Amino acid sequence: MELIEIFKRVKKASHSLALLSDEQRNTILRAVADAIIDYKERILVANAKDLAKMDPKNPLYDRLQLTEKRLDDIASDMRNVAQLPSPLGFISKEKTLSNGLRLHRVSVPFGVIGMIYEARPNVTYDVFSLCFKSGNACVLKGGSDADLSNQASVELIHEVLQQYGVNPDVVTLLPATHEATGEMLNAVGYIDLCIPRGGRRLIDFVRDTARIPVIETGAGVVNTYFDKDADLEMGRKIICNAKTRRVSVCNALDCLIIHESRLGDLFELVKPLLDHKVVLYADAPAYQLLSGQYPSILLKPATEESFGTEFMDYKMAIRTVASLNEALAHIDQFGSGHSEAIITNNEATARQFQAHVDAACVYWNAPTSFTDGAQFGLGAEIGISTQKLGPRGPMALEEITTYKWIIEGEGQVRS
Repeated sequence: MELIEIFKRVKKASHSLALLSDEQRNTILRAVADAIIDYKERILVANAKDLAKMDPKNPLYDRLQLTEKRLDDIASDMRNVAQLPSPLGFISKEKTLSNGLRLHRVSVPFGVIGMIYEARPNVTYDVFSLCFKSGNACVLKGGSDADLSNQASVELIHEVLQQYGVNPDVVTLLPATHEATGEMLNAVGYIDLCIPRGGRRLIDFVRDTARIPVIETGAGVVNTYFDKDADLEMGRKIICNAKTRRVSVCNALDCLIIHESRLGDLFELVKPLLDHKVVLYADAPAYQLLSGQYPSILLKPATEESFGTEFMDYKMAIRTVASLNEALAHIDQFGSGHSEAIITNNEATARQFQAHVDAACVYWNAPTSFTDGAQFGLGAEIGISTQKLGPRGPMALEEITTYKWIIEGEGQVRS
């Protein structure tokens, strides 16, 4: 079937979602969550076939991998989404004009949301749960690396939808080809909004190619500033968690910025990273201090390319600064507007940092690993928006609705 016919079917199916009550949507979401648990083996077998085609040393391997624990978490997140209040029908403004017209601004679905993503099969479930809860149909375009995993996931969702009499076209997986991506980005009139989720090359391609509206979920080049007034033990925990919890995710730490007066604490600060064999790309002052302490095989001199790189691996840059302003200038130059953090016991310094840094999420004494829709209490996320027009930060139910004006009159006419 030609893709244009698929887009037409999805658009038509999207209208049927308006007939479902919130409770019906929630029941179906819980049923899909149960199916994920009941048919774990089926999903894991498909995922294992995808994993067999990828080098385990590839930084994307961790993103691609599904485990029983991760499937449990996916099902739990879906149940959490089902428990959240509906984002639909919310009246954000209402007024009565002098002529008696009554106006209400009411939240409604976008209609059809297109999602382009790479080796992240968990995204299939996140997108479905958020779109279905918010009354949106979704067109999914996954990467070839995860195609079998995505197919198994969508087949499972379709089976549950059919059991409840819902048109399965409301969740449609496109072929994992570049041609499908191009046609999707040109589906004017059928796809109302496109959200890319992946690396810089994918984001740039979608932004530069699309003829349909796009919300940009940018790459995560993440910095953490260890201030002169920071607590060492707190810093050790935050830096290790931000760097090593999951290195392949967009909120993972890429560059540690340290005040020069705390260089004496640098080895103790990064010592927990040794357990994970993290390679450090240190600038001259940091390199000199770490030489002879941090293993030479894991210590490299930093180059200009070391800063502003999203490593997605057990690698981290280190930059030494003489002041808060110098740290802020580094973030201005190399940050991506995703997540930034400061570690300090000085509230005035922290407030200045948070006021100045231009990012979707700005942390004080907490790791950037918390930039996540589920961690923010949003149930799940469809992406982390780094743009300023429209939603910013973790995007969940509220962020994938728009609104319309409802006007009620009693025969008034305009003069």
